[in-house]
Amino acid sequence: MSAVRVRTVLPSGVAAMRQNHALGRRRPGCPAVVVPGAGVLLGVLDFVWIKYVPFPFGGLGNSIAVWAVVAFLLAFLNRWTLPAGIVGSVLCLVLAVPSYYLAATVIQSDSPENMYNATALLWMALGVVAGTVFGAAGVLARTAGRLRAAAAAMPGAVLFAEAAMQLKRMTDPSYTTSDSLGYAAVLIASGLALVVLVSRADAGITGLGEVMHHRIRPAAALSAGSAARVAR
Repeated sequence: MSAVRVRTVLPSGVAAMRQNHALGRRRPGCPAVVVPGAGVLLGVLDFVWIKYVPFPFGGLGNSIAVWAVVAFLLAFLNRWTLPAGIVGSVLCLVLAVPSYYLAATVIQSDSPENMYNATALLWMALGVVAGTVFGAAGVLARTAGRLRAAAAAMPGAVLFAEAAMQLKRMTDPSYTTSDSLGYAAVLIASGLALVVLVSRADAGITGLGEVMHHRIRPAAALSAGSAARVAR
C-alpha cells in the first residue's frame, strides 16, 4: 500500500499568528496610549531611582544618556513610522520632566514650581533634541538600509561616550576615582547589554554566530568609535 500523506491545514488566523511570531513581528503600539504612560513612568521612576538606589547604579538616574536610550527603545520596540517615532519619543521625554518634579513634590514636598521653572524648561529642550535624534534612530534600526547598523549602535554609543567622560574625570582631583570607575563600569556593562539586545531583536537571523558577525560586531565598533570621538 502506498503511504497517504495527510496535510493539516490551520485556520487562517492561527496560521497568521504563528507566522508573525516566527518573524518576530507584532502590531505597532498606539502612540496616543503608549507615549503618555511612558513619559509619566519615566519621570516618576527616574526620581525614585535617584532617591533610593545607591551609587554607582543610582547615577543612571541623573544621566541624559539613559533618557536618550529610552527614546530609542520606545520607537524601536513599538515599530513606529519615522514621524511617529520622532514625535512620540520627543513627547515622552518632555512629559517625563514635569512628571519627575511632580514625584519630587509628592515624595519629598518639593515646590510644585519646579515643574515649570528654568531648569525644567532646559531639560525639556534637551528632551526635544534627544527625542528627535534617538527616536529617529530607533525607527532606522529596524529599517533596511545603510543607516541600520549605525542606528542600532546609538544607544550603546551614548552610554559608552558617557563612560569615557567618567574615566577622563579620574584625573580630576575634584572627583573620587573609585566613584568614577564604578559608574563607568555600570555604563559600559549597560551599553554592552543594549548592543546585544538590540542586535538580536533587530536581526532576521537566529544563530548566535550570525548575530555576532552581522550585528553585534559592527554595532560595537560604531559605539566604540563614537565614544572615542566624544572623549577627545
